[in-house]
Amino acid sequence: MQQVNLGMIGAGTVGGGVFHALHHNGDLMAARLGVRLVLSKIAVRSLDQSRPVAIPASLLTTDWREVVNDPEIHIVLELVGGTGIAKTMVLAALQQGKTVVTANKALLSAHGKELFATASKHGANLYYEASVCGGIPIIKSLREGLVANRFTSIYGIVNGTCNYILTRMKQEGADFAAVLTDAQKHGYAETPPDLDIDGCDAQSKTGILASLAHGFWVDPKSIHTEGIRDVAKIDMKFAQELGYTIKLLGIVKLAAERKAPARGELRIQVSVYPALIPSTHVLANVNHVFNAVFVRGDVVGDSLFYGRGAGRDATASAVLSDVADAALDLKNGTKVRVAPFVAHAKKARVLPLDEVVSRYYVRLSVVDRPGVLAKISAILAAAKIGISSVMQPEGHEGESVPLILMIHDATNAAMRKALIKIGKLPVVKARPVMFRVENLD
Repeated sequence: MQQVNLGMIGAGTVGGGVFHALHHNGDLMAARLGVRLVLSKIAVRSLDQSRPVAIPASLLTTDWREVVNDPEIHIVLELVGGTGIAKTMVLAALQQGKTVVTANKALLSAHGKELFATASKHGANLYYEASVCGGIPIIKSLREGLVANRFTSIYGIVNGTCNYILTRMKQEGADFAAVLTDAQKHGYAETPPDLDIDGCDAQSKTGILASLAHGFWVDPKSIHTEGIRDVAKIDMKFAQELGYTIKLLGIVKLAAERKAPARGELRIQVSVYPALIPSTHVLANVNHVFNAVFVRGDVVGDSLFYGRGAGRDATASAVLSDVADAALDLKNGTKVRVAPFVAHAKKARVLPLDEVVSRYYVRLSVVDRPGVLAKISAILAAAKIGISSVMQPEGHEGESVPLILMIHDATNAAMRKALIKIGKLPVVKARPVMFRVENLD
């Protein structure tokens, strides 16, 4: 049986999971693949540090170059994370024509264009299934399983921390701050939690999906990103009464054209924000730390990919699925059977958020007196923005009361400008809170 040697950089949570899974299921993989995978060298920061799993000292080195430069190592696994030294490691391996497997979403989001170009130049391949949604095979599905499709829309719940917080807020009627504190206590949220709750993690994953689906590299700076800090339990309550659930979504979809685009140009919305989605939709029932990606292809129609998006074992499973593909490619003499990234849409751009059209949920805190709604409606009417429904619940006392508006289709630019004016009204006592409504149809 042919042997393929692996070199791994990083033996933390994910690296430990890969070692553990390969130790327990290596024979199974060999029987299925006809290739024996041998983990022959592992680079770590320190030989003395404690690790999630026991790794023989004979495999360890503190010099990552011993992994990358070893001519007997066929596949390099980069599992250190970050965008600094990890980039140097990956480029060094690719420049030698070696296959690289990475779980590093931040690296791909920030430097993917350079990495894929380097891989192409040196006849190397770069696998990255584990960079998006852990154990869900969404990258392979988009690259291969759905290769015959143009993707009209992709909606992803791609951050387990945010989904866990929003799920508990809905199910328990709990405050954001209280659930976040509890999530940190149980290890579902980092300290500080900013990368998750401010949408940065979801931004990296959504950008990778958008780039892969539409064939042009999406600059992370072009992705409008909002987190979940503004979601309050009162919003969960009103959304539920209106037939919706609030989820943090990564959104990739072809824009509805309001004017003729440049000849042959695709305009793609790529965004991350909390949105109201119909409670009857399957994504509304993806709860706790689970991830899901809803894909609409022009040939296949609708598909849903669901599973654990993070954690040692889910991510290790994705890493080893890439290793298996890479090993088979090497066995069959086709190192780059499927290119890691193919730029097929030459005329495409990310649509600025101001040009995106959607419906809206707006929560205002207003003085409880006659004429308030008239003042707000006048501003919206002047902007040619229609109100579809109004809720002013009873039982709220004090200097201000909540006022909930559901808004018809409007551009983000029009809505943003109108809310600035509304926020300056003397009868409005707090910054307006706005969430977009996605019907997913």
